[in-house]
Amino acid sequence: MFKKLLTMLLVVAMVLSLASCGGAEPKKEEKKEEKKTEAKKEEKTEAKKEEKTEAKQEEKVEFSVGLVTDVGGIDDKSFNQSTWEGILRFAEETGAKTQYVQSENDADYIPNLSTFSDNELDLIIAPGFLFTEALTEVSGQFPEQKYLIIDTVVEKPNVASAVFAAEQGSYLVGVASALKAKEAGKDTVGFLGGMDFDLIQAFEAGFEAGVKAVDENIKVLVEYAGSFSDTQIGQTQSAKMFSQGAYVIFHAAGGAGNGMIKEAKDRRTNGEDVWACGVDKDQYKDGIYEGEKSVILTSMMKRVDVASETVCKDTLAGKFPSGQVLTFDLSNNGVGLPAENPNLSDEIVKKVAEFRQEIVDGKVTVPLTPSRLK
Repeated sequence: MFKKLLTMLLVVAMVLSLASCGGAEPKKEEKKEEKKTEAKKEEKTEAKKEEKTEAKQEEKVEFSVGLVTDVGGIDDKSFNQSTWEGILRFAEETGAKTQYVQSENDADYIPNLSTFSDNELDLIIAPGFLFTEALTEVSGQFPEQKYLIIDTVVEKPNVASAVFAAEQGSYLVGVASALKAKEAGKDTVGFLGGMDFDLIQAFEAGFEAGVKAVDENIKVLVEYAGSFSDTQIGQTQSAKMFSQGAYVIFHAAGGAGNGMIKEAKDRRTNGEDVWACGVDKDQYKDGIYEGEKSVILTSMMKRVDVASETVCKDTLAGKFPSGQVLTFDLSNNGVGLPAENPNLSDEIVKKVAEFRQEIVDGKVTVPLTPSRLK
């Protein structure tokens, strides 16, 4: 009897033991499944992180633009500065890398262009006709490098050239200046050029033609600074013209033109009734001399910023205009007056718009050569 009872107890113990072991196995399997699930979650998380990283890397544009300034410098409040502003807008939108180097004199043009070319930038921009010879030479030495030259033409397959109908915009400045002079009972205006080259002569010719279109009897004084950076000479020559009776002076002299604006501001501060006209960009703020008063009557805007930004975008998109000449004029708003002209009456603004339309419609052809050279 005892043996039977002992046997039964052993059997029960074995059953309980087996049951216990059998219940443990699912728990181990559950743990394994949990580990696999966690591992998969971690893999997905890592994959998403990698996707985000790749997406961010794609957002960053691997594109570089270099600007070589002429002797006027990056902050000339004119040509170089406006070109740079266009590049910066492009960089802000795309994340492209930008850099510039300032040329201290003409001899720096080739070394500066060559240095950027050695660095294999995606696009190198040279703003101004002063770069014509230097870029012609350097572009031949680096046939795979892409270049943009502004305001002149370099006939090379790896160079895009942006030119502007400066004479058309200058014509409108001449019209506005003449109307303002007649409004004040004055009969003399002036033009200050940087260097006496064909390109600047086109500004002079357009300005003169616009003045004469309003009144043939208005006299146009002309001076050339022989420089695009010497503000002192610009101021001295402008003082001369103001003293000779010029009521308004229009400049196409880069940094030297800042001297003209300074002279006009000084005279305004002293109570003299004179005006200045800016160039390349809206120089209204540069002419402020008291509160919000500005000596800038209007400005001939040459949209070099649009040119630099446009070619940067085209190049990034794989559409670099190789060897092409891109023209910016009144018809495509590549040149013209600012949208706002606080110192021009509504009547003058309306009259200028009428002259503008005549040019766009082909009724008026603006000359490229001033009368003094005919």
